Formats: sequence, C-alpha cells, structure tokens
Amino acid sequence: MISVDTNVVVRLLTGGDQAQFKRAKALFAKENIIITTSVILECEWILRYAYHFKPLEIADAFQSLFGISNVKLQEQLVIYDAVQWYKHGLDFADAIHLAKSQDSESFATFDKKLIKAASKITNFPVFEP
Repeated sequence: MISVDTNVVVRLLTGGDQAQFKRAKALFAKENIIITTSVILECEWILRYAYHFKPLEIADAFQSLFGISNVKLQEQLVIYDAVQWYKHGLDFADAIHLAKSQDSESFATFDKKLIKAASKITNFPVFEP
C-alpha cells in the first residue's frame, strides 16, 4: 500500500499540471493507495483557496475519489462523517475535529458559528464552556 501526499491527490482531482496528472492517474490505477486524514484536510483547503472549488464540488470530488476500490482512508468513518457534515454547511476542519471527537462525551468550543451549525447537522453535543 502506498500513502500519497496532498500534491498527488490535488493533481489527480484538478488535472492542473498535465504531466503530473498523468503520473498521479497511473499511480492510482495500478497501486493500492492510502490517504491520511491530514492529506485530506490539506486537500480541501488547497481546492477551496487555490482552485476556487465550492464546498459541494469538493465533497463530490472526495466522494468520487474515495469510491475507487483500491483507495483506502486512514480514518474512513471520520472522513465519511466529516464529508457529510461539510456537504450540509459545516466547515471542513471543524467537521473533522467533531468526527474525531465522537468517542468523547461532547466538544467544547468558543466558536459560536460551529455550535450553531453542529446543532443543526449532528447529534454530537457541542457547547461553549
């Protein structure tokens, strides 16, 4: 199994640099790939800021990528929850923080926007201390 860096995933999803896109595509076609949670988090940021993807475009791209049979995620359930919550309006980093915290009783934050959004999207208790 081969772990990939953010730049490999971004090239695959955007086709930005044609030579690197072809190499990334060939790698994903022939190898078993694992994508770490940190790479996914960084990919979302790059796709949003550098490539101006909208959240639903990013979520759709991720779901297509994660649906490839030889692609595995370091934390599959965490990323699945985070992408679903992201599609419904939660900030992606916040969604990962919450998804990774589900073994806890609740999540404390001073971010009022996060508290409001999470209460509408998740059943996980988020509160201001």
